[in-house]
Amino acid sequence: MAANTEEMIKLIAPVLRIRLGKDERYPVVRFAETTNRSAVTLSISESMDEVSVIEAVAQALDSGSSVESVKVGGIGAFEIDPVDEKLQGRMAGRLIIVTGAAQGFGLGIAQDLVEEGASVVLADINIGEAEKQAEALRKEHGSNRAKSVSMNVTDPASIYSAISETVKVFGGFDGFISNAGVVKAESVKTQPVRDFDFVTEVNYRGYFLCTQAAAQILALQHKVCSDYFSDIIQINSKSGLVGSNRNGAYAGSKFGGIGLTQSFALELIEDGIKVNSICPGNFFDGPLWSDPDKGLFCLLYTSDAADEGLGV
Repeated sequence: MAANTEEMIKLIAPVLRIRLGKDERYPVVRFAETTNRSAVTLSISESMDEVSVIEAVAQALDSGSSVESVKVGGIGAFEIDPVDEKLQGRMAGRLIIVTGAAQGFGLGIAQDLVEEGASVVLADINIGEAEKQAEALRKEHGSNRAKSVSMNVTDPASIYSAISETVKVFGGFDGFISNAGVVKAESVKTQPVRDFDFVTEVNYRGYFLCTQAAAQILALQHKVCSDYFSDIIQINSKSGLVGSNRNGAYAGSKFGGIGLTQSFALELIEDGIKVNSICPGNFFDGPLWSDPDKGLFCLLYTSDAADEGLGV
């Protein structure tokens, strides 16, 4: 698919989704090259800016009648799946992207969001496990309730591709939870620079890159409706509030994340985007601690043993 077509989809679909929403619940707006559904015709050109597209969509949908699909010449069709009115929960009719969602904290967050009525996108570099978990959620809750996407939070192209895929399948999203994180715990006296850089790249730079990409769609949706608000939430850590012995790379990345959150919040509220960090304590059952090869239990035990001359 041509790059300009991809960009037009990312412009049109979120506008349709917010315009067709009601009572803070939003339909699935799924891109399809063709459709057999009854369709409203929308005239859009690639030269139109956001404001012009918003106005064109408002005019095309002005009749107030239910819409099954929207056709756009030279682009394709957008099929509309209305919100399931039977959905219950605080997040019913909302779509949330969760990074690092194949396991651990991220998976638990995604599962709880679905229980509260949301649809979720499980974004993870481990796409195999993410799809396994998404399929389990679809089987229990329905086909439109979960999707997996491949995302490497250190790679801007990967992030933008995942968000583009989300928009093509759902039409947009209402929240982005930046949960993906890594740890390399070691004394500052011995830690390789490559390990420090790796932790910083994922936990600090990755949060910046994800926010930068997500904010573009969320800000566009706020332009459609000034009463519409969305959320970006970073899963930080208690180590973002108090230093962590022999875990400086991780704590430093999390302290930095707090600074990013406060700065993003001041800027993005103008776009109806609320930005917050959550600083949980230790989740011992998650891979950050319990991975048998790379978890903190293993790393800290190895470090302790080395300091005491014990070996492992």
